[in-house]
Amino acid sequence: MYMTHLACTACGKQHDANVPQNLCTACSKPLFAHYDLAAAGRVMTKESLRGRTKSLWRYREVLPVRNDSDIVTLGEGFTPLLPAPRLGAKHGMKRLLIKDEAQNPTGSFKARGMTTAVSMAKQYGLKKLAVPSAGNAAGALAAYAARAGMEAHIFMPRDTPRANVIECEQMGAHVTLIDGLITDCGAEVAKRKAAEG
Repeated sequence: MYMTHLACTACGKQHDANVPQNLCTACSKPLFAHYDLAAAGRVMTKESLRGRTKSLWRYREVLPVRNDSDIVTLGEGFTPLLPAPRLGAKHGMKRLLIKDEAQNPTGSFKARGMTTAVSMAKQYGLKKLAVPSAGNAAGALAAYAARAGMEAHIFMPRDTPRANVIECEQMGAHVTLIDGLITDCGAEVAKRKAAEG
């Protein structure tokens, strides 16, 4: 484990990485994980990467989960880079590549963050997870929580496309539709999280 601490993206306050949290206790801004990159680099070499599985988790040293047994994965990451020569030429680039994140298990880049978030939740012993979302984050949480055997609670604006709602419900998530915007959904999560665990 090479994560050293969490730090606020706004005020810089350091937080304990062993405590489940996502917002700064001083200013309520998001926290970022910080790593001992020198130590991680001594283990994560080009040679060591060659023999590892082709997934996001091949980069274990710079991901926050301590034990492999806590990793909740659907095979995300290692998505292809597609050449885009005409677009590159239009913008004066000799070799433009575009990452195709639609190849992830839940169809978007949100699978990368959610595999990590749900794995951390498992590490911390959490059983119920919630997210405000109107799309890909909701689907990703529903999928990874289902994989982990955890409850997923999705708070979506009432005008969210029906396909996104159905996707979450079909994976067993509890979906609550809110009159309002994503910010209103986030406020509802904040209001209910302590009372509902």
